[in-house]
Amino acid sequence: MGLEAGLRLLRRRKGRGPESVFRAGLSLSGFLPLLILLGIVAVLWRASGPARGAFGLRFFWGRVWDPVHEVFGALPFVYGTIVTSVLAVLFGVPVALGSALFVVEIAPRRVRSLLTPVLDLLAGVPSVVYGLWGMFYLVPFLSSRVEPLLRRAFGFSPLFSCTGAQFNYLAGGVILSVMILPTVASICREVFLAVPTELKEGAMALGATRWDVVRMVTFPVARGGVIGAIFLGLARALGETMAVTMVVGNRPEISACLFAPGYTAAAALANEFTEAAGDVHLASLVYLALALMFVTFLVNLIARLLVWKVTGGEERGLR
Repeated sequence: MGLEAGLRLLRRRKGRGPESVFRAGLSLSGFLPLLILLGIVAVLWRASGPARGAFGLRFFWGRVWDPVHEVFGALPFVYGTIVTSVLAVLFGVPVALGSALFVVEIAPRRVRSLLTPVLDLLAGVPSVVYGLWGMFYLVPFLSSRVEPLLRRAFGFSPLFSCTGAQFNYLAGGVILSVMILPTVASICREVFLAVPTELKEGAMALGATRWDVVRMVTFPVARGGVIGAIFLGLARALGETMAVTMVVGNRPEISACLFAPGYTAAAALANEFTEAAGDVHLASLVYLALALMFVTFLVNLIARLLVWKVTGGEERGLR
């Protein structure tokens, strides 16, 4: 018995080595994303020091961006980012909700199995491909068909009164709405699937129509998750770079008209970072990137919390 006990103890001690290595490797993998995030924030904070020291918080409401005289104000970029992102939500969310409801509530099993991979495929299309499609098809279509119609119908409004340019806020908002559509639709689909079937069946047993079930059961239960999905779509629109850069016009001006060219923060970073001549110019771009990262992180955090609240923390609701 003593020999057998010694052998068991020896085997146990030999197993501790690989087990310790395994646990250490997993722990490192788990904390590595957090370390990377903190490292990125630290680098951006340090590199933006000259701009923070020169302009402070007034950097975000300055209207002039003049690299020659080293005067930098980010308000045109902030304004362009907000306008295009809001347009993306206004245009993309209704279609995404309709797609998710159709897949969950109406579509037959075969149609559902066909549409679900299509949404996932759209989410994986590279940004530059959307940008090329926007340049060669969407922008000409909007400028020749949609914008004249809007100008004739709503020309009394400052939003549609200007002559504008071919590449403008409207084109940027529409291309972003197409890009956030699969993200919002996929998450809303998972949130709608998390609604208890017993609630739906009980409502239909009481004589409710399918529209009544959606209006009185599905939406109230899934409201937080839907809002979270919208916030996630907004976060992608805020940080999108290539597609919106190719269609928005890239002019740092503020205009109430949607047909006017504009600029976004991500587009400014993509266009000017390699051309920054002075230290203050480079630091101003990094300062802008730091602010964009903070806003995007905050929006993502709110969205994840809302989706988690509805799905009860299930992993499928957090994809």
